[in-house]
Amino acid sequence: MIDLHSEASRGTYARRDADNGWAAAMSAIDDPAGKRVADIGCGGGIYSQAWRRLGASDVVGIDFSARMVADARERSTGLAGLAFRQGDAAATGLAAESRDIVFERALVHHLESYEPAFAEAYRVLVPGGHLIVQDQTPANVQLPGSRDHLRGWFFERFPQLLAIENGRRPTSAAIEKALRATGFAAVRKHSLWEVRQTYATIEELERDRWTIWSATA
Repeated sequence: MIDLHSEASRGTYARRDADNGWAAAMSAIDDPAGKRVADIGCGGGIYSQAWRRLGASDVVGIDFSARMVADARERSTGLAGLAFRQGDAAATGLAAESRDIVFERALVHHLESYEPAFAEAYRVLVPGGHLIVQDQTPANVQLPGSRDHLRGWFFERFPQLLAIENGRRPTSAAIEKALRATGFAAVRKHSLWEVRQTYATIEELERDRWTIWSATA
């Protein structure tokens, strides 16, 4: 697994931009214009910047890794309305009822228990605010490889990776149960086929693939 605290991970989660399809999906859930957003587990700030581009008035990114926070700050140099700090998903340090949207992308599969992070999100949200949790489920990762799903080919070639993914990805039932247990009443599930990155050439893909593999070795 990638060591998110290591200097060797520098830039790993700060090298791309959020896809337009992701932006459209988020805007359909809650219009971000003028909203205050907390990006919990922000990594290198990719999605924090995306929320700002969508019109959010104030975005704070929080991550437990000092390395990730440093990447996010470097990536966002000179951009207004963005701030980053090191913190815990279950203890963000944000004021109660201070955020209109709390966003948690690719966070929950790192957590031993979902409830503490969801309870913290509930605390910092204004009444009627949105918590948006985005992650893959076991059903997602078991999809076969295709022209549109390159990751599926890797899982077919390296089945031991599929076993790891199945073990760490949250089920929809578990997420919905934890959300309701922490006070969220109106829980909705949305499906999103997010394009992670587009490569101009096969050589670009090779470089990215081997960079990722060397980081996980």
